Amino acid sequence: MAILVCGGAGYIGSHMVAALLEKGEEVVIVDNLQKGHREALLGGKLYVGDLRDRSFLDKVFSENEIDSVIDFAADSLVGESVNEPLKYFENNVGGTVSLLQAMRDHNVKYIVFSSTAATYGEPERIPIMEEDKTFPTNPYGESKLTVEKILKWCDNAYGIKYTALRYFNAAGAHISGNIGEDHSPETHLIPIILEAALGKREKVMIFGDDYDTKDGTCVRDYIHVMDLASAHLLALDRLKMGGESRVYNLGNGEGFSVKEVIEVARKVTGVNIKADMAPRRAGDPAVLIASSEKALEELNWKPKFNSLETIIETAWNWHKNHPKGY
Repeated sequence: MAILVCGGAGYIGSHMVAALLEKGEEVVIVDNLQKGHREALLGGKLYVGDLRDRSFLDKVFSENEIDSVIDFAADSLVGESVNEPLKYFENNVGGTVSLLQAMRDHNVKYIVFSSTAATYGEPERIPIMEEDKTFPTNPYGESKLTVEKILKWCDNAYGIKYTALRYFNAAGAHISGNIGEDHSPETHLIPIILEAALGKREKVMIFGDDYDTKDGTCVRDYIHVMDLASAHLLALDRLKMGGESRVYNLGNGEGFSVKEVIEVARKVTGVNIKADMAPRRAGDPAVLIASSEKALEELNWKPKFNSLETIIETAWNWHKNHPKGY
């Protein structure tokens, strides 16, 4: 039996594929390669196409014995989602609805869904708990929350069991250094800092130093991409053993400020990375830190790479060996 990974050629998806292959699983990948990279796949059977194409999906499900799905396929740029909300609902919600229709029609009963901390919006408390209110402040977060609600009703109607994993800032790269983070444009802090270390950009901009935090800059919860992959494996195993549908946060439970991340990157790379101040960006919460107690307890999840230095070291290993990406 095979596991279908949607968006498997993307950053987190490709690390998921690597983790599944290391476990000896049969892996089928669906990706339209708009943002993903064929070179990021260390194995598995790739189908190039779009989740919104039902005839394409029916072909994938008909040609393979798929018993479960892990879904990463989505547009994920917060700023773009504000300017292009219809694109985000059409792709993120429409794509998953089409996927769920195919799962229903082909009698596939398990899905692990890649959700996001953006479902919470401005947090009520820190650390954020799963039962906290969800008021997304952008269409990206709203699209993911909408899918979570759809999953609940699909469980109710069709018995499709799901786990939605709301994660915080994915970072780092595979320990082998063979795959890593390669976005265009790059919007994530750690690769932006490392691009500055490589001389690909002149400096790093720090957006706001007047937040109510330890050094005035935004604080975020960073989690290693392979620790994310291990949580997806555990979530899928739990569903297959009869576990009920659940939502979990995935994070380190510890926050690091922008200035702290830059300082650790300077130490890891040995480069005096230049950083300049810039005005705050609209909609940036001061602090986002997850409570992952529920995942630690119910999934028996144990993050292995939870020091910021380790996360940046693995990312640096990828970036310095792949300065032009894939």
